[in-house]
Amino acid sequence: MINKITKYLAIGVASMLMAASSHADTKVQFALDWKFEGPSAPYFLAIDKGHFRSAGMDVEITPGKGSLDAIPKVATGAFPFGFADINSLIKFLDQNPGAPVTAVMMVYDKPPFAVIGRKSRGVSGPGDLEGSVLGAPPPDGAWAQFPSFAKANGIDISKVKVEPVGFPTREPMLAEGKVDSVTGFSFSSYLNLVRLGVPEEDISTILMADHGLKLYGNAVIVNTDYAKNNSDMVKKFLVAIGAGWRDAIKDPKAAAAALVKRNPAADAALEQRRLQLAIDANVLTDYVKANGMGGVDSSRFAAAIEQLSETYEYKAAPNAALYFTDEYLPASGIPLN
Repeated sequence: MINKITKYLAIGVASMLMAASSHADTKVQFALDWKFEGPSAPYFLAIDKGHFRSAGMDVEITPGKGSLDAIPKVATGAFPFGFADINSLIKFLDQNPGAPVTAVMMVYDKPPFAVIGRKSRGVSGPGDLEGSVLGAPPPDGAWAQFPSFAKANGIDISKVKVEPVGFPTREPMLAEGKVDSVTGFSFSSYLNLVRLGVPEEDISTILMADHGLKLYGNAVIVNTDYAKNNSDMVKKFLVAIGAGWRDAIKDPKAAAAALVKRNPAADAALEQRRLQLAIDANVLTDYVKANGMGGVDSSRFAAAIEQLSETYEYKAAPNAALYFTDEYLPASGIPLN
C-alpha cells in the first residue's frame, strides 16, 4: 500500500511539474507565408531542439497561402510574429499608414523570385522570354517583380505572352507544355517540376537577383505594439529562429525529418533538397557569411526601395525605418556557421 501511495505521489508531483513548466512557457503564434515545405523546416527544428522552449516560449506555427498572407495577420494582432515578403510589407505599409507591423529579421538575403523555364521550349535565359508564353499567378510575388526584372534585362514585356494561371496549376501547365516558363519561388517551382517528372536537365532557373533585381526577400515580421511590450521576447524569438537555421544548415536531413513530423504527406528527400536549394541560393549568401543572419545593408535596401517604385507608385514618400529595424537583433548579427 505504501509503495502504491508513493507511486501515485510521484506521478502527481511529475504531473504538477509538467503543468508548471507548460504554464511557464508563453504561447507564441508564428504565421508562415506558405505550406509546410523544406524552407520552413528550420522553424520546426528550432522547436524540436528546444531553442524556443529554453527561451520560455511554446511556439505554434501555422501555414500560409502566399507572400501577403502573414502581413494582415500580424498587423491586426492576431499573430505576434509572421514570415513575409518585405516588398509586399512595404506596399502594405504605404497603403495602410500607421499599421503596427514591421520586419525585424531578414531571412532571404537573396529573394527566390525567379522565372523557371524549360530548355526544350526555348527558355534558358532572360533573352529567351520575348516571343514565349509565360505562366504567372496574378498574386505571385515573383510576378510582381517581373517588370523590374524585365527592365533590368531589356525585355519588351509586350512581346511576352502572359498567361494567368493558378498556384496549383502553374507547374503542371509547364510540365504539360502549355506554357514555356512560369514565375515563382526558385526552390518551390523547380522541385515541383521534378516531382512531376520533368527532367532536371530540361529545367532552367532564372533567379531574378542574379539578373539585376536588387530587392530583398522574406523576413520575420512582428506586430510593433507587441514588440514594444515584449522586447526581450522578440529578441529571444529571433535568436531561436537563427539557431534553427544554423542547425538546419549543419544537418538538413534532421530538419527535413522535423518538417515531415508536421506534414506526413511530404517527401522527406524532396523537401531536404528544397531546403538545401534555399540555403545555397537565398539564405547563406556572401553577405550573411560575413555579417551574420538578420540584418540588411542600408545602401542596398535604399536601392531596393527605389527599384520597387518601378512597379509600384508610392502614396507617400518611402521611409526605410518603417519597413525594417535591427533593434531586436544581436549587434553582430546571428552567425550561421
